[in-house]
Amino acid sequence: MTETQLTPLQARVAREIVALVRHDDLACGERLIESALAARIGTSRSPVNVALRHLGQIGVLRYDINRGYSMAQHARELASVAARFSATPSDPLYLKIAQDRLARELPDIVAEGDLIRRYAAPRSALLRVLSVIQEEGWIERQVGHSWRFMPMIDSLKAYEESYLFRAAIEPTGILSPSFRCDPHALAQLRRRQQFILDGGYLNMTPIELFEANCEFHETLAGWSDNRFIAQSVRRIHRMRRLIEYRQDRPREPREPRGRDARDHLTILAAIEAQDLEGAAALIKEHIESARHDTAHTRNAFPG
Repeated sequence: MTETQLTPLQARVAREIVALVRHDDLACGERLIESALAARIGTSRSPVNVALRHLGQIGVLRYDINRGYSMAQHARELASVAARFSATPSDPLYLKIAQDRLARELPDIVAEGDLIRRYAAPRSALLRVLSVIQEEGWIERQVGHSWRFMPMIDSLKAYEESYLFRAAIEPTGILSPSFRCDPHALAQLRRRQQFILDGGYLNMTPIELFEANCEFHETLAGWSDNRFIAQSVRRIHRMRRLIEYRQDRPREPREPRGRDARDHLTILAAIEAQDLEGAAALIKEHIESARHDTAHTRNAFPG
């Protein structure tokens, strides 16, 4: 059977489906619901359908006319597939804009016409990419046909500032009078972090590890029931994604990801025991430790 040729959007959706089934640790035979996948990924059902068909063609899924798509193998066996999708280039225009902005070759405010001429791109293609960038939170539309780039975590100093901010607001969220943990969500977080600690960090892709870390911190921020804390944590993660997803980012050691998972499990245990002061102290220490680790990765940032 000839493999379906995927567009950049369809390839991204296929990559995210693989990440989701590994994230959920699905077993062979478990079903995938197209509408649920579309909702979790944040896209329409059309690219999900194409991506599912492609994953069926390469042996990740099987299709039954009565049951739809289900896992053809255990998600833990998909490390090579996940790595292959992670190595698949994103939209070349998106990558070029990201690289030029990170290299500070694009000004803070730029006109659409200048971008069209710079990249020799059709306006429709440019607007499609700018819409994606806008959703990720590092550009916003201005009056007329101009766009303003937003502050990015694109340097060691910016990372330092983001960690200092998180060390202030995330413990505050846990100590908020409105903090309430969801027992089901806590059990899910524990299972996923335990999987990482038990060796998942050795074969998960950097993107999967980054997203698992985001899920942990954003879930705890959400339990604060404080919209400003929750939104701030999500926004910081959106700004970090551009750096984390860079294809030329230097390879980092895996051991710290295992330590992160151990820290996360300790924090969850404190929350479950209703020791919120202890959990707040632990998450502050955890963030401070990550800040110090980042100080030794200076070569990961431009400039």
